[in-house]
Amino acid sequence: MENFSTRDQLIELANKLFIYTDERNWSLLKTEVFHERVDFNMSSLGGPVRQMTATEICDMWKEGFEGIDAINHLAGNYLVKASENEAEVFAYATATHFKESAQMGKTREFVGKYHLGMTKTQEGWRINRFTYILKYMNGNLTLE
Repeated sequence: MENFSTRDQLIELANKLFIYTDERNWSLLKTEVFHERVDFNMSSLGGPVRQMTATEICDMWKEGFEGIDAINHLAGNYLVKASENEAEVFAYATATHFKESAQMGKTREFVGKYHLGMTKTQEGWRINRFTYILKYMNGNLTLE
């Protein structure tokens, strides 16, 4: 990534988080996005704040997305703070889930913001702190 500035590399990493999740590419999330241990906080959706491995995060998301036909994240408004080996990226993002067989509406939408802590490793930048703060949900929340 010698042609990319540090800022470019950090935003690229945030984009990989969203794109690889949408594609359910758990292997690339584990090898190119997440540090092996992540301080993980999605408590705004009711989950605990805890340290998780990249594998645990991917397994949790894989299970949570079972039965959903499509996932689409749109992210932007990136604010980047970086030093030589540590960084934080802020982003707004909307996640839309689609389920063709749902009877009460085929989509649900989550709107919120992310605070992504990143650390520089020998393999490049990796996410080691993940915080999602929900603003609101809309649509058929159960996708039933």
